[in-house]
Amino acid sequence: MKACTFFLTFLLFCSVSGVAQIENAWRGPDRNGVYPDKDLLDQWPENGPEILWHYDNLGEGYSSASFYNNRIYLSGNEDTTGFIYVLSMDGNLLWKKPYGRAYTGSFPNTRTTPLVTENKIYMYTGYGVLICMNAENGDKIWTLDTQHQLDGRNITWGVTENLLIDGDKLFCSPGGEKYNVIAVNKNTGKLIWSSPGLGDLSAYCSPVIIPRKGRDILVTMMASHIQGHDTESGEMLWSYEQPNQWSVHANTPVYADNAIACVSGYGKGTVKLNLNEDGSQVTKAWFNEELDNRIGAFVKLGDYLYGSGDKNRGWHCVDWNSGESKYYDKSLANGVVIAADGKLICYSDRGELALVNATPDKFDLVSQTKVNMGTMQHWAHPVIKDGKLYLRHGKSLIVYKIK
Repeated sequence: MKACTFFLTFLLFCSVSGVAQIENAWRGPDRNGVYPDKDLLDQWPENGPEILWHYDNLGEGYSSASFYNNRIYLSGNEDTTGFIYVLSMDGNLLWKKPYGRAYTGSFPNTRTTPLVTENKIYMYTGYGVLICMNAENGDKIWTLDTQHQLDGRNITWGVTENLLIDGDKLFCSPGGEKYNVIAVNKNTGKLIWSSPGLGDLSAYCSPVIIPRKGRDILVTMMASHIQGHDTESGEMLWSYEQPNQWSVHANTPVYADNAIACVSGYGKGTVKLNLNEDGSQVTKAWFNEELDNRIGAFVKLGDYLYGSGDKNRGWHCVDWNSGESKYYDKSLANGVVIAADGKLICYSDRGELALVNATPDKFDLVSQTKVNMGTMQHWAHPVIKDGKLYLRHGKSLIVYKIK
């Protein structure tokens, strides 16, 4: 139970592509937690940024908001059923529709953030079912049960993967011995390719696609390995061993400067891997044990990585080029980090919401407030859109004015 409690902080979400940008599907258009908004507030009002509106009748869940056609899409649990909720941009419920069986295992409730594009909603349930729905009315278009129709295997705290699309391919990692990592047609759900990988279980990771000379590479973290797959054929090009205590790697890899950085909690730490020209090989550049975030990810701004730790509780800055730790600060509890306009927005698992200047010199905390609305754990990743911060806390979506 101790592992369970510590862990499911993993819960879900577990962050550059430049290949297929889908706005705000998961941690922003590049899946790296860095948002393009500019001219944001340099300092928040004394009682925190103004709350423009809030909606408090979502089902329980840990997923974030997605945006499409001037609508907001969210997912949540009501008893044993998972729902999609669609809100107007001023917070009115337009419709809700059940998508399927809700996850009711350890640390129940919805995990996946809806991916919405080309008038379709894509969901991946805690039981490994891929679902495609009409974005206008929620009607089902297709489903694929990766655990019953393929050889996918569930994991201790339920499947937790934010989906990724490139062209006609939708990627996910069922974690089976044969169907370990797969690509399906986004319009039909039909299998395009599968790779056995190394047979690892899925590890709560949301993948990223990186461009290399002559190919695109899907990078994800499985139970014991970081893996790179050719997006056209599914061939596993390389792997790098990265185990931790509970096989939890819930953070999306970050790609920049011909290299990938991957962070794992439970004291494991962060590794940076350099890629060769065509992406067919990786070599370790450095390893930093101190930055060991479990589910809150990290962001790269300039030449530095910023994020919180897990066993190394507190906030860290690490030099991207050398792997050297620049600071370690315990002003806030551990949590999620996103960034925009040269600033960090930190959301701790105690409900602290903070604005921090991104500098390697110190954890430069500028403003801080408390998230009092909502329910259950403070684990969802905030989203920035058009000068507003959208923060989901359980049954509530809270919208702050930050510009």
